[in-house]
Amino acid sequence: MPSRRSALLSLAAWHAPGLAGAAPPAPAAAAGAFPRDFGSHPGSRIEWWYITGALEAAALTYGFQITFFRAATGASNAEASRFQAAQIVFAHAAVTDLAKGRLRHDQRIARSGFDIASAAEADTALVLRDWRLVRTQTEGHSAYRASAASEIGGFRFDLALAATQPVLLQGVAGRSQKGPDPRLSSAYYSEPQLDVRGTLGIDRGPAIAVKGRAWLDHEWSDSLLDAQAVGWDWVGMNLDDGGALTAFRLRRANGSTLWAGGSHRPAGGAVRNFEPAEIGFTAGRVWVSPTSKARYPVEWQLVTPVGTFTVRSLQDDQELDSRASTGSIYWEGLSTLLGASGLTVGRGYLEMTGYAGRLEI
Repeated sequence: MPSRRSALLSLAAWHAPGLAGAAPPAPAAAAGAFPRDFGSHPGSRIEWWYITGALEAAALTYGFQITFFRAATGASNAEASRFQAAQIVFAHAAVTDLAKGRLRHDQRIARSGFDIASAAEADTALVLRDWRLVRTQTEGHSAYRASAASEIGGFRFDLALAATQPVLLQGVAGRSQKGPDPRLSSAYYSEPQLDVRGTLGIDRGPAIAVKGRAWLDHEWSDSLLDAQAVGWDWVGMNLDDGGALTAFRLRRANGSTLWAGGSHRPAGGAVRNFEPAEIGFTAGRVWVSPTSKARYPVEWQLVTPVGTFTVRSLQDDQELDSRASTGSIYWEGLSTLLGASGLTVGRGYLEMTGYAGRLEI
């Protein structure tokens, strides 16, 4: 497992010198300058590339996620020691093994450099030891290669992900507001409906061929969470009709919504962005983690301008303990989306943070 030193490095990255207690920065620049914006933005404080999806192998279904984080430490590049890293790279990877009712996961952390960890600026090219996420371009569309292996987690995957649709700019033309104060915002785009092909290995068994659909989010910002927010609830769903649905809310300690947003893009259509008042999250069935004792709603009623839906987790226990890397415990898991008729209309991931303690970023 990652060491206590790794956890301390994580805290140094997330609470960089000069940021604690500082006034909120200016609004984030919008995403949309491609291909440059596929790469990293080391001038911003925090950044992540987040891929989630569902994989099929014969009659079996698995969920998977791989996330790379980059965080600025605030250290000056002019400092004499090359061991004083200006950037820290984290990564989380997980496989939801529905057949065994088990979430398999692992985490990594390292300072940038020394051919151990890097986040390229020109395009998506993320390295953290033997974990990789690399983008190339095929006929004008993104093509990614994602690979991770973990003895601790008992999984390994090597996946090729091909874009089937144009990039989806979230928020107002790629700038997503994250609170009542417009300065609390991020540059944010998604690539939904990624076609996935590759191999997956569980424990020491042979690697099997898998295929499925995935979703990529890339987001960067200098902003801190609003002082009233303890965490968020987020949904990213690949719709069966080829559309894409995003919804999120920032949550106060009493469970009420501080801010909300999201979008819908029908297959071949234009993006519709949602106003905060148009989104409603109502918690349904709750699962209590035996490890953290956090109470997670694993079923939600979701109200949007394009319909009312039920978000239902496919496995209750999809809690990730990342205290040895990003310093938090959160829930992130494969879920289905049901329409008003009760029939499945999509599948994707639900993420819930701040239930095991206030999220500190």
